[in-house]
Amino acid sequence: MTDVFSFVRGTMPVLVTLPHSGCHLASGMERRMTERGRQLPDTDWYMEHLYAGALSKGMGVLKANHSRYVVDLNRGADDAALYPGRPSTGLVPALTFDGQPIYHEGQAPDESEIAERREAYWRPYHEAVAEELERLRQKWGWAVLWDGHSIKSTIPRLFEGTLPDLNLGTNSGQSCDGELQTLLGQRLAGNVAYSHVVNGRFKGGYTTRHYGQPERDIHAIQLEIAQSTYLRSEEAPWPIDLEKAVRLSRMIDGLLEIALCWRPEAARPGK
Repeated sequence: MTDVFSFVRGTMPVLVTLPHSGCHLASGMERRMTERGRQLPDTDWYMEHLYAGALSKGMGVLKANHSRYVVDLNRGADDAALYPGRPSTGLVPALTFDGQPIYHEGQAPDESEIAERREAYWRPYHEAVAEELERLRQKWGWAVLWDGHSIKSTIPRLFEGTLPDLNLGTNSGQSCDGELQTLLGQRLAGNVAYSHVVNGRFKGGYTTRHYGQPERDIHAIQLEIAQSTYLRSEEAPWPIDLEKAVRLSRMIDGLLEIALCWRPEAARPGK
């Protein structure tokens, strides 16, 4: 069995999580899936390449190895809706983002299988995230979780129009210190090559909302990237545009550097 996640522990107080870049499937799952489902169209493609700079900066990187179609690690175990009034993509999705079936008729997981996947994939991943954040908090006095995502720039079923290039989410300011959000927002506003929004359509999923606890000195941020910023095509086989990807990686590195250099007020010299 493929490991649930890959983890490189860092030396700095920032942990990068990549929950949707995996492509492995659960045993016996592929034969039950439709042709469209087997393409895994809702994968966050090439995130480990876009975030390669995190490791060189001493940040820890925890990457899920299985597809979000096995279990969506950015949803709560209770499968509660993140955005009321919008279609829910589900803890164990049965439909692609554009509404096409992932499984052949009668082959979608039942409640028993969903529970098994929750225990086998969701729980160990989140136990690892929680343990590492607590380790960083104990060592440094604070921790920053950066949850990295990407998505097709137009999905009418999920949002209207075209998504901004860079979508920063902090659960409407509740998941991280206000100063950190401001600094990141200023960096985004200063780069005219990319459109951006802070707490727009994507305010942060379960990971950001659950772990972001500024009162405990754990600060969580989600960055949702429109895939048009680094792919030559947003359709299969999702070819990467290396020139665009390098440029985007530099932008991501700059944002990560802000998270790395920031300190809670109480941790600053003279305090």
